[in-house]
Formats: sequence, structure tokens, C-alpha cells
Amino acid sequence: MSEGGSRFLKEPFEVHERRFETTERIMELQFRHLEGRLGKIEAMIEGLERRLWMTVYGVVAVILTQAVQGILQYAPK
Repeated sequence: MSEGGSRFLKEPFEVHERRFETTERIMELQFRHLEGRLGKIEAMIEGLERRLWMTVYGVVAVILTQAVQGILQYAPK
């Protein structure tokens, strides 16, 4: 008993300390998993944004094409 003190006083703290460390490890794993999922979601959003802009550009191109065709139709020949 060179450490001094009663084991009955130290053991309850050791149990809580181990529980706290385990909880920290679990939370770290959860956050790592969450960051990975968020990265995938961000990549999906970027792809969706690119497709959306391509659609917008396509609609604008169609409208401009129709406007030019309308102008050319009424132009003197």
C-alpha cells in the first residue's frame, strides 16, 4: 500500500474516468463519420449545382436562338 488511500475511494473515479474516455472515443468516431457524410453531401450538392447552371444556360440559349430567328424572319431579304 505504497500508494496510500483506500481502493474504495479510487475505484469509483477510475470507473467514471474510463466511461468518460470511452464516451470521448465514441464521439470522435461519430464526428469523423459525420464529416465523411457531410463531404459526400457537399459533393452531391456541387454536382447538382453544375447541372442546374447547365439547364439555365440551355434555357437562355434556346430563348436567344428563338429571338434571333424571329429577328431574321422579319429582316429584309
